Amino acid sequence: MTRKLTLALALGALAFSPGAAMAWGGTAHEVIDRAALDAIPQDGPVFLKAYTDYIAASASLPDSWRGDSENFSKMEEDPNHGWFREQFRFVKPIPRSRYEFILALYKRYETIKDSDPATAARTNVRWTGTLPYAAIEAYDRLVVCMRHVRKAQAEGGDISIPAQHCAFQTIRLGHYIGDGAQPLHDSIHSDGWRGGNPSGYTRDRSIHGRFESQFVDGMKLTVADIAPRIGAPGHRDGDMFDAILAFLDQAGDRMEYVYQLEKRDGFADFADKDVRALVYERTAAGAAMLRDMLCRAWAESASPPARVVPAPLDFSNPRFNPETGSAPD
Repeated sequence: MTRKLTLALALGALAFSPGAAMAWGGTAHEVIDRAALDAIPQDGPVFLKAYTDYIAASASLPDSWRGDSENFSKMEEDPNHGWFREQFRFVKPIPRSRYEFILALYKRYETIKDSDPATAARTNVRWTGTLPYAAIEAYDRLVVCMRHVRKAQAEGGDISIPAQHCAFQTIRLGHYIGDGAQPLHDSIHSDGWRGGNPSGYTRDRSIHGRFESQFVDGMKLTVADIAPRIGAPGHRDGDMFDAILAFLDQAGDRMEYVYQLEKRDGFADFADKDVRALVYERTAAGAAMLRDMLCRAWAESASPPARVVPAPLDFSNPRFNPETGSAPD
């Protein structure tokens, strides 16, 4: 084996080792999922608690779908882990369709590609993210499989198969919500400060991993740390997609504070009370949001699916968009 090939294999192994940080890091994702499931009240989808170990152990699974060697999967999955708000300020309101969002970006790209090629190069889903769409899509799938759980329960049948489907969708939803709770997943400054930098924040890409993996592991984050911070269930009413967008905005508003804390000592002190408090706050927010979405999906699954007339794919639907072939939600 050549030295060059040996090095390539070593780097590949490192990229997919458990310590390689692509998101919150394994510890925080697992803690968020466990805390959310533990906090499900008795009128919620308590059947999911039987799958806690499976869900928690698989909390970082969606990151494994982003490898360079599986590029079809990577192209679809990579954007689902971020929401870089500064890149699409021109998109108002946020479309209630993944494809309308993509088209809005492309139209902007076409408009500026000659006058501002540098900005145009980042006006696409890879550099804006699609996280809220990934989250709401997983949520919809949860509602569907939870209806099947209810049906099996009502008929006295075996719920194990639909329950397993729900557990898998919980893994997906938990990962996206966990990522969204981390402020660096909600800004173009996700991996070092970009552009004008009057405050002198670090441009070192390692800030992402040093915060969400190295510090979280070093402080030994546990479910017990955040359980008292989760609070009572919420999001019983209102539009869920809007709630997701608000959740991401709340996390993104904490982005600069991450840089302020890093500037102080680079996250070197695992006893730093301010950094610990931020980790507790953000992971608790992620666990609360996940718990609330699971409970809301369970409540929604008690009703039969709404009949949409005309159907979203019907050309006569007044909201039908011929550019996407469907009406938005």
